[in-house]
Amino acid sequence: MDAKRSEFDQLVRRLSPDLYRFAFWLCHDSAVAQDLVQETFLRAWRSLADLRDEKKAKAWLMTIVRREHARLFERKVPPLDDIADVVVEDQDSPSAHEMSEIQEMRDAIGRIDEKYREPLLLQLVGGFSCDEIADQLGITASAVMTQLFRARAKLKALLRGESQGTVHELL
Repeated sequence: MDAKRSEFDQLVRRLSPDLYRFAFWLCHDSAVAQDLVQETFLRAWRSLADLRDEKKAKAWLMTIVRREHARLFERKVPPLDDIADVVVEDQDSPSAHEMSEIQEMRDAIGRIDEKYREPLLLQLVGGFSCDEIADQLGITASAVMTQLFRARAKLKALLRGESQGTVHELL
């Protein structure tokens, strides 16, 4: 039992920063990201016997983070606003013109279809190879490469300011 606990402690120390970075990317909230990582490690500890290959621990834990983040929204019902009550932000205000490049990139990635966004984030944020992404998503490596190519094409088009229609025409 002590050997198992020691191995798990090493795993936690080694992968916590990567899991937190991925969780923060998903939720954009430090406290929620920390909670996601904690819940991930709790679930991982409970089912540690399911981990057969130590080399795949990172992919396994990233999958748990992704699923835990999805669980946040299973029971959540977003508030609905009456369109007449929505106040349009003043376009002449300086804050409307001062969007950082990072936020612009995040917004553009957020507008990409989930089918393409997920492999892109796993590669950029998680640092996974195409084969590892394919294993996580249950698709072939060639499908991952295709989705990454299309995700980058859509992202480029969005960052150039091309309309959604033009983005869809790329594919």
